[in-house]
Amino acid sequence: MTTAEFPQYDANIAAGFAGPATGAGGLATFLGIEHIEVGPGTLHARLAVRDDLLTPFRNMHGGVLAALCDHVLGTVLYPVIPRGAWAATTEFKINYLAAVTTGAVDARARIISLTRRTAVVRIDVENEQRLVCAAQGTVLVVAPTRREPD
Repeated sequence: MTTAEFPQYDANIAAGFAGPATGAGGLATFLGIEHIEVGPGTLHARLAVRDDLLTPFRNMHGGVLAALCDHVLGTVLYPVIPRGAWAATTEFKINYLAAVTTGAVDARARIISLTRRTAVVRIDVENEQRLVCAAQGTVLVVAPTRREPD
């Protein structure tokens, strides 16, 4: 999909996501995910490799990479879905391609399909300019709740 395919893109919402994902709380905050660039249907996020995220074999745990993918899988949608709607991952598949031991990992998410109710997102994760995992997932877009007048 191209930028022109997201006429509902809200640059103010995108700007609100820029920087550390501390506003998300929970796992995103613990992992230290940082949103580097948020655009129409795209998100680039970074996660530093730390000792507490490594296995006893000194490789980044696959669950950390999966959590990063799940985070960007949903977050990429917020600037292009209606205000008040929320995104819920229904499934994703991940291929681990190479071990990560140092530096940082960069996840780049791209919406490849978006309807009123679902989205499909692809994610490539790189470490030191090499592809270390690839993922694709489906997200349910839950419409904003309408409030009945009192």
